Amino acid sequence: MTQDFGWIHLVPLLNGAWLTIQLCFFSLLIGGAIGIIVGLGAASKNKLANFLSSLYIRLVRGVPLLMIIFLIYFALPMLHIGINFSKGFSAVMALSIYAGAYLGEIVRGGIQSVPKGQFEAADALGMTTLQKFRHVIIPQAMKFIIPPGIGFFIALIKDSSLVSIIGYIDLTKAGKVVSSLTFNPIASFLAVAAVYFVLCFGLSKASYYYEKRFLRST
Repeated sequence: MTQDFGWIHLVPLLNGAWLTIQLCFFSLLIGGAIGIIVGLGAASKNKLANFLSSLYIRLVRGVPLLMIIFLIYFALPMLHIGINFSKGFSAVMALSIYAGAYLGEIVRGGIQSVPKGQFEAADALGMTTLQKFRHVIIPQAMKFIIPPGIGFFIALIKDSSLVSIIGYIDLTKAGKVVSSLTFNPIASFLAVAAVYFVLCFGLSKASYYYEKRFLRST
């Protein structure tokens, strides 16, 4: 039965938006941990760590996110090794792997943006590698990491719409459901676009104020 598009249809869209926020939050959390490890490895003088980290970054960045989603959700179960992930878990893992590569490159760039004199000064003070990164390098690298990192998070929210292809009920999938109920795709997807805009614009404004405050404090 066809329904007229109305305010009632904003409820499933907002539910989808909330699932999108959760999805991106956990993906950024896991991807951030991967990114820190990979970024430190890529900036390391250790040849093996540098090679493996650089290989991971190049491989993941060279493959479309949609292919990563397909590989995790469709391809792995076909190997018959007992792996059969849920839609939500597959979505989080795909976005985390994707985010890890890009955040790793951001971390690597941030570390390498710190003047070499800071590394030499830390070595002259007899700091261990852990102390050097914890007290000297990372605090200075953060001003180079935070702005592009937040920009990537905004892009991740928009890229997360691809998980709807495996049936995960995110904002985009909710828009498709509403569109099929109302037979009004224009109103449905305009509403979806508006919600994405509010999410991304709100996050960009918050990041702007945080960035100014962080740079002022440092």
